[in-house]
Amino acid sequence: MKPRISMICLGVSDLATAIDFYQNGLGLPRKEPFNEGIAFFDLKGSWLGLYPWDKLAEDITIAQEGSGFRGITLAHNVTSKEEVRSVIEQAIAAGATLLKQPQDVFWGGYSGYFSDPDGHIWEIAWNPFDWIGPPDTED
Repeated sequence: MKPRISMICLGVSDLATAIDFYQNGLGLPRKEPFNEGIAFFDLKGSWLGLYPWDKLAEDITIAQEGSGFRGITLAHNVTSKEEVRSVIEQAIAAGATLLKQPQDVFWGGYSGYFSDPDGHIWEIAWNPFDWIGPPDTED
């Protein structure tokens, strides 16, 4: 297996609300709709998919019920402490729930956490030691 993640797909309770949060609230670039039942966003090297929670569970062939911490977070690394604060403020303004205020963390970086409207947990982090991700270039 080659070392990459091609797509992250999130089960969502309301597709229109989730699309609005990620496209208009966070400003992620949406790929042209393939159909009305799913949405994709280009993350510069991978895609973020949004699919109805019940249909995703059905596709996997597992029960859709579940709550609490799911044992996974999504991380978005940025270039400064100020950018961590800015992205978290943007997410909160778009309807996210703040889980942990941005702060200096034990490993020497700076990060905070929010959950999207469906409870998916995102960490926004600045790593002063190494850049994680594709080259940070504007296009």
